[in-house]
Amino acid sequence: MVFDSEKQSIVSLGQVGDSSSGGISSVKEPLIKEKHHSPEDYSVLAAIPSFLFPALGALLFGYEIGATSCAIISIKSPTLSGISWYNLSPVDVGIITSGSLYGALIGSIVAFSVADTIGRRKELILAAFLYLVGAIVTTLAPVFSVLIIGRLMYGVGIGLTMHAAPMYIAETAPSQIRGRMISLKEFSTVLGMVGGYGIGSLWVTAISGWRYMYATIIPVPVIMGIGMCWLPASPRWLLLRSLQGKGNVENLQQAAVRSLRRLRGSVEVDSAVEQVDEILAELSSVGEDKEATLGEIFQGKCLKALTIAGGLVLLQQITGQPSVLYYAPSILQTAGFSAATDATRISILLGLLKLVMTGVAVIVIDKLGRRPLLFGGVSGMVISLFLLGSYYIFYNTVPAVAVVALLLYVGCYQLSFGPIGWLMISEIFPLKLRGRGISIAVLVNFGTNALVTFAFSPLKELFGAGVLFFGFGVICVVSLIFIYFIVPETKGLTLEEIEAKCL
Repeated sequence: MVFDSEKQSIVSLGQVGDSSSGGISSVKEPLIKEKHHSPEDYSVLAAIPSFLFPALGALLFGYEIGATSCAIISIKSPTLSGISWYNLSPVDVGIITSGSLYGALIGSIVAFSVADTIGRRKELILAAFLYLVGAIVTTLAPVFSVLIIGRLMYGVGIGLTMHAAPMYIAETAPSQIRGRMISLKEFSTVLGMVGGYGIGSLWVTAISGWRYMYATIIPVPVIMGIGMCWLPASPRWLLLRSLQGKGNVENLQQAAVRSLRRLRGSVEVDSAVEQVDEILAELSSVGEDKEATLGEIFQGKCLKALTIAGGLVLLQQITGQPSVLYYAPSILQTAGFSAATDATRISILLGLLKLVMTGVAVIVIDKLGRRPLLFGGVSGMVISLFLLGSYYIFYNTVPAVAVVALLLYVGCYQLSFGPIGWLMISEIFPLKLRGRGISIAVLVNFGTNALVTFAFSPLKELFGAGVLFFGFGVICVVSLIFIYFIVPETKGLTLEEIEAKCL
């Protein structure tokens, strides 16, 4: 498969200058800047599977969060745990709770090394296998050490999924619904979380209930793995390998055409060849035909993409979400909820709110754009955090202030940082460094999560909750400045146009 003569002439006009330098001449960019793609033809039924099966990995991530909060209650119970080693120390409980998080850190490091070699599809198949083995080992664990091994294996699956799923969806979804598809992945995470809380609450009073909580999810990674085996490889990954000479060029380009036809459905059969040639021309025009070196991640357009993606996921974690949710049960109880209302039911309530607001983001993100939602959502977070800080310092006799602030914070986070952080990291990196770039962003995400979780209690003891929430509010103000000056709008652009126009 080669470019047709017309496209070759267009590309050659965009490459006037010294091609031997290996750089990207500034005169190439108008090739894409002046060309606006007509909306891609696609079948909705054909587009759904390429989102659905990767999103099952996100659902498994969310389920683990919800189920583990209930499993800890079961494991620590002398009468309900069904084990002899139930008398766990606070450190042991912390290891169980954070085991999957540290596994996810390992998974993101592994992804950095192998993602661009094995491809997005095979990485998700590997993630499904690790989910399955991790869930089985955790369910059957006879001793504490085996339980931790199962948690770590499951966590590696999380790290691989949160790296590969947004990338696969971004590279296979039509540009006009790409934001919606990737945001639905975040919706799947929240749905899994609510499901984990719900199923956990059903088993929490059963003997060995924690085993049933983890066993319940075992069929899902099987479905995910089968689905990913059935789906085609990302056409953009195939074309990148073709451009860089990693395999038979003609076979790779023909495979990309077949992949695109399957991903778009029957409406795209006639234009798949033309679209593949168009993507190839655009990738060549922005220098994707040259294999990337490790040092390029920290140079030029790749450094800018890393700044955008890394900044968003860093701010996503340090603007207080874990801390706000930590205080949710006490806030709701002071507002008049029954003292017997347990953390599980409160978590389900907040999970449903997160689910609704993420659904709103999914509906409007490709209409309003990324920047408006970020500005609106983070502005609401600023107001809610200053209200929470004021409650703990000045207005602790008016619990309604705290409840309104809590609900406002959760809703605004799910409209902004929640889905858009993951969306932007999947869109913004140049193709040849997308795998490594996203793995660094995922590593920053989980690493910062671990650090914030570890540091929250000491900081609360040192400064008090009110000052801490004021501090998070100030960080949100810094986030607004970052969004205004650094984060571009990518609504409606193809991935190749984003690389040419925004970096």
